[in-house]
Amino acid sequence: MSLEHKMIRSGVVVSNKADKTVVVKVERKFQHPLYSRTVKQTAKFMAHDETNACQIGDVVKIVESRPLSKRKRWMVLEITQKAGE
Repeated sequence: MSLEHKMIRSGVVVSNKADKTVVVKVERKFQHPLYSRTVKQTAKFMAHDETNACQIGDVVKIVESRPLSKRKRWMVLEITQKAGE
């Protein structure tokens, strides 16, 4: 799989109830253009986890992929940090 033109994001697993699917919360901070204040924005992505290795609280990297289901457009690339470490 070539990662040359694919978007990679990092986030925390918030749900792993579905089979081979995890929900990843990605947080980003940016400066508001008018008020010059730091704004925190979160987004949740459904990602494919083939081996069901991710647990709630794990920090993972996800990568863009082809549509795998109605809402699943991302795949788990690697588990950066296990929960509780």
